[in-house]
Amino acid sequence: MQMNTKQKQVMILCGAGQIGMAIARRLGYGMQILVGDYKKENADNICAILNAAGFKAEAAHFDLSSRSSILSLLARAQELGSVSMLINAAGVSPSQASIEQILKTDLYGTAVLLEETGKIIAEGGCGVTISSQSGHRMPQLTAAEDELLACTPAEELLSLELLQPKNIRDTLHAYQMAKRCNVKRVMAEAVKWGERGARINSISPGIIVTPLALDEFNGPRGDFYKNMFAKCPAGRPGTADEVANAAELLMSPAGTFITGSDLLIDGGATASYFYGPLKPQA
Repeated sequence: MQMNTKQKQVMILCGAGQIGMAIARRLGYGMQILVGDYKKENADNICAILNAAGFKAEAAHFDLSSRSSILSLLARAQELGSVSMLINAAGVSPSQASIEQILKTDLYGTAVLLEETGKIIAEGGCGVTISSQSGHRMPQLTAAEDELLACTPAEELLSLELLQPKNIRDTLHAYQMAKRCNVKRVMAEAVKWGERGARINSISPGIIVTPLALDEFNGPRGDFYKNMFAKCPAGRPGTADEVANAAELLMSPAGTFITGSDLLIDGGATASYFYGPLKPQA
């Protein structure tokens, strides 16, 4: 499919972190990049790096947990040109936030972002949202529960019975539920994005060395995560550029037959969790 070349092509980058920047550097040349982050100084810093490297980037304050903030970012993107790429790398981790904030940001916010971007994405456009290996290791949900996560209108998601506080054990469980929801939302949204001639996929990284990961290494589950990458087949954590390698495939012409999919990139940690030395003991 040919994109409209009369307007500037716009890439939206949500979350001014290492993974998002690595993907933007891989794919954002020749485009206007709009970088949104809850801490605008983080977005300013990423834009400074990108602009110094020859890209064209603009920073904005962005709160993934707020529908109005999401709509504001999308409106600014449309002022800049034709929205042809979305990178959603925003979110909070189990060591950074409460159960309620994780669900509102990572689960609800991502659902709103994908839903609203799908209404304006250009023909031939594409997107990727960063999920997590955590969604692959939680106990399986029923088909009915998965469908609820995939298809419930975004404004009703947090009212679902399975997401009520009494059914969420701790912040890790909340994070797992959010990431499971991300993957299911991508599947459902891929159908809608396809009606516009666009694609959307997710990536589920394992332990990737970023400031957020360092928070986890130094948090209450630090030993758990260090043990995870030590005993996974790769024997090490990953890098943001390795996630960008996968995003480049998914978002380039080589990936035009890939949509509604999730790509697990975790050095084999999930495989080891189910069938290797990371398998929980009874």
